[in-house]
Amino acid sequence: MVLTNDVVLPEESELTVEEVNLSTATLRAGSFHLGKYCEKANNEFMLCRIEEQDPRKCINEGKVVTACTLDFFRKVKKACVAEFNQYANCLDKSSGDFGLQHCRKTQGVFDKCMLENLNLERPPFGYFCEARVHDTKRPKPAVEEKAVYPDATPTLPDDAERKPARFGSRLYWMTE
Repeated sequence: MVLTNDVVLPEESELTVEEVNLSTATLRAGSFHLGKYCEKANNEFMLCRIEEQDPRKCINEGKVVTACTLDFFRKVKKACVAEFNQYANCLDKSSGDFGLQHCRKTQGVFDKCMLENLNLERPPFGYFCEARVHDTKRPKPAVEEKAVYPDATPTLPDDAERKPARFGSRLYWMTE
């Protein structure tokens, strides 16, 4: 990535947050409930990333997502640690790709514990694919004007002669 002197990078202190230091199996075991628990924070972060087109402007939203994730796993540790560990261990040891199909029984036990203790139901299949409208308090970023260069190469006039390509089209295989 090429940077100029105009680019301001954030200080390291702005980027330092407590990490979510968990294994793949652990994150995968809690992923559905985590996605539902931190949905609002995650949607705000993703909206910021898409609208701003600059990750430096969304650092605070990212910190909120990380804090929400840490809060979620702390609550799981207090309420359902045995069931969660059993499910994560099953995912880790049952297949090489952390497949969920081998661990449906332990998943059911974990889901029941989450519903009873944290009142958090596992979202139905396809829940995260559904279209939603996210209401944000962040102001919409201003649209950048298209850059106009005074020394840009002029385009051909509309009435200019346009000869066919000397060696044919690159897209000859797409005709008909």
